[in-house]
Amino acid sequence: MNKVIVETSARHIHVSKEALEALFGAGYELTKKKDLSQPGQFACEEKLLVVGPKGTLKASILGPTRPASQVEISLTDARSIGVAAPIRESGDVAGSGACKLVNPETGAEYELAEGVIAAKRHIHLTPEAAAEFGVADKEIVCVKIASDSERTTIFGDVVVRVSEKFAPAMHIDTDEANAAFNASREVWGEIVK
Repeated sequence: MNKVIVETSARHIHVSKEALEALFGAGYELTKKKDLSQPGQFACEEKLLVVGPKGTLKASILGPTRPASQVEISLTDARSIGVAAPIRESGDVAGSGACKLVNPETGAEYELAEGVIAAKRHIHLTPEAAAEFGVADKEIVCVKIASDSERTTIFGDVVVRVSEKFAPAMHIDTDEANAAFNASREVWGEIVK
């Protein structure tokens, strides 16, 4: 059966080396807190304030650094701070929302002219898992949350992302998770074509 674990991706920030050094100082290195499900990705001890015209949120940084900074928040978060957050795949930040990033410890600021998005729901798969599930990179599928969920839900418009660097997992944001299931337990979804 085409089942994949469904993980809730809470608000977070990916920073470029330039942004990291502007916020924490030259030569600063991120402090790993814990590894994430995707190989090589980790949650950091460092947190930043995401400042919009209507409010501020606190979010963790995920490492390692990336070529461009990116803030991933839910649509509820975006409305609460008054920023535009188009639904996009990670890395697709051209013309997306702007905000200010602030180090809450020092007050150092970094203006992000674009880079605020609500991440498009997606599934990470290895090439082997994609072949087994009969799906291809960039294919759009539906995912049915396991029937033992309190709220049977079918998510549409789920993009499949295939790479040898991935571990099989579906990622949805907190708005989607809250609408579909109790995140305090392991949840599985079935790929439906």
